[in-house]
Amino acid sequence: MNDYIKKILNDFLIGVFAVIPIVVVLQIILFVQSLVSDLFQVVYGFADSYLYTAIVFVVSFILLISIGNTIVKKGRSWVISVFDYVIARIPFLNTIYRVLKKVINMISSREQTMAKEVVYVEYPKDGIWVPAYVTNKHENKYVLFIPTSPNPTSGFTVIVDKSKLITSSMNIEEATSFIVSVGVDYNKVSEAIDLP
Repeated sequence: MNDYIKKILNDFLIGVFAVIPIVVVLQIILFVQSLVSDLFQVVYGFADSYLYTAIVFVVSFILLISIGNTIVKKGRSWVISVFDYVIARIPFLNTIYRVLKKVINMISSREQTMAKEVVYVEYPKDGIWVPAYVTNKHENKYVLFIPTSPNPTSGFTVIVDKSKLITSSMNIEEATSFIVSVGVDYNKVSEAIDLP
């Protein structure tokens, strides 16, 4: 009877772990749907017309495409420049906006190879190697963000000498996948073997 209960619990846990990614994706979809629905209700509350609400959403969609296209072609959009100018004049908000913009640019920028660089560093003590994102460089000093598992948005920011780092061939997506999966999704085993 004990073996039967263990088998049922084991199958249950395997089923739970198999469904977790689906639940996470569904939660994200529901969050986006709720956000769009709330936005729709706000716009509809002002206009009190489905036609005007639809026009606002279509114009917003076209505006976002235009901004994205301008940024790809010219590297900057006048709409974003105006918003940057206004936010720069508001104390406290300008600091939050500037930092958020830098973090988003670090992750999404195609030009900044430095922000896409992944290295191994000994942390929290010698002999324990963790992947880290290079966020900045000053001569031989590297500013690193060391994410924590399974939530890569939390972690530690440290300054390390270049001599204490080992370069990884992982890109930022592979490193993030490694961290979120708590090491299950790791296709650079040869790198791990070569670590001192």
